[in-house]
Formats: sequence, structure tokens, C-alpha cells
Amino acid sequence: MHLAKKARRHRGAIVRSVELGVSNARVEANNKIELTVRMGYGFRNIDSLMALVMLRCSNLPIKLPGRTQTA
Repeated sequence: MHLAKKARRHRGAIVRSVELGVSNARVEANNKIELTVRMGYGFRNIDSLMALVMLRCSNLPIKLPGRTQTA
């Protein structure tokens, strides 16, 4: 009953998110962010830690020097 009421109340937002293909999965990646913060323990600059979090939460393929890219 409560779920049906919530779904009806937020129907417009639900439909828009499905149509646009957006989700909050990246925001919900708390475990990945917490692990990254632990990896970055000792960083002296908060910008470096934030850059590491942003990099880990993106799907960017990173090409490291001296390593071949495997698909």
C-alpha cells in the first residue's frame, strides 16, 4: 500500500529517469568510495583524494605507460 502511494506520487520523476536512462548508482557507490579513501590514507592534499575518488568512480579507460591495453 505504502509503496503504491509512493510510486504514484513520484510517477513523473520515475518515468523521466527511465526515459533519460539515468540512475543514482554512482552516488550509491559508498563502498567503493570508502575503499578509495582508505587507499588514499596519508594524502596531504584533499584535491588529490577527490581526484582519486572521481577516477575510480568513472568508467574511463586509463592507459598506463609501458603496459599494453587488453580488451
